Amino acid sequence: MTEAEVRRLVQEWYDALDRHDPVEKVIPFLATEGLVMEFPEGTLNGLEDFRKWYDTVTHRFFDEIHELKSVDVTPTGPGRADVRVVVNWQATIWDAPSPKSAWLGFDATQTWSVTSEDGAPRILTYVVEDLAPMPGSASL
Repeated sequence: MTEAEVRRLVQEWYDALDRHDPVEKVIPFLATEGLVMEFPEGTLNGLEDFRKWYDTVTHRFFDEIHELKSVDVTPTGPGRADVRVVVNWQATIWDAPSPKSAWLGFDATQTWSVTSEDGAPRILTYVVEDLAPMPGSASL
């Protein structure tokens, strides 16, 4: 697993999230065993938790844009790497019964561990460590 492959995984992950790709096209970015994802709204364990979370967020957020600010890859062994990601995430949200949608904008600092599975990098752990709101952003 090369640094370029890990960087491509990161970019393709966010591209898929922005397009709201069907969950079956997003699952291949994730490790099939041992997956743990920590988001502000809770911790996910395994692919079934991810499927439920993904269904929720793709129905709640729209007009999403993820812009990578930095990606630092540190190899940790054969077929393993730690990744520190800073991504600017902007989206629109509508919570019923509000008469209007709201704009969200955050710089999200994340740490990932990536493993090689079937010859390709896969996300094994994914932790959102910090969400720094942009001026004018609504709260989550």
